[in-house]
Amino acid sequence: MTEHNMSVLRSTARLIAVAATLLIVSACSQDNVRKVSNAGAQPVLADDTIEQMFTDALSHLQQEEYDQGIELLETLTAKESRLAAPFVNLGIAYSRTGNTKKAEYSFSRALRLDAGHAVANNELGLLYRKTGRFSAAKSAYKNALVKHPDYLPARKNLGILCELYLHDMECALEQYQAYLEYAPEEETVARWALELKQRTQ
Repeated sequence: MTEHNMSVLRSTARLIAVAATLLIVSACSQDNVRKVSNAGAQPVLADDTIEQMFTDALSHLQQEEYDQGIELLETLTAKESRLAAPFVNLGIAYSRTGNTKKAEYSFSRALRLDAGHAVANNELGLLYRKTGRFSAAKSAYKNALVKHPDYLPARKNLGILCELYLHDMECALEQYQAYLEYAPEEETVARWALELKQRTQ
């Protein structure tokens, strides 16, 4: 392998690491802002220009400068369309600015690249829930958990959806209990599970 190729691979590793740790995420009701992983994504060679654009876009999104972030991500995805993470962030940025149609399209593009992407599925589930497509939201959350059962935002969101929107208390309790297996110290979810048990006894 040439030194140039090694450099490109190192850049790719950094890009994927950035995607894993710095994705901007949207909060659902009763949920916290959370960092996410680029789980399941396949390595893609990306040059330093693409990496820098991605880093700059994330910086804008973190500062809630969505227009600038969107512009960079649109340019980036036009140049390099094989990475799921930029499409996920683009979807989140569009969602934050109220552009539901473009947000959904961006999440769908990410899922074409990585059907099991936990974050893309979770964010698409949030979008579906907010637009009243509860059955589709449930499917999206479940898709997020197939390969990543420990991805707690999707686990919590599925529980909330089942309890408050689908009125499926068995499903909700199952998700809250599964959540607590991974995060037993989470007092809020523990309280929800206890209250739900008491209501259904």
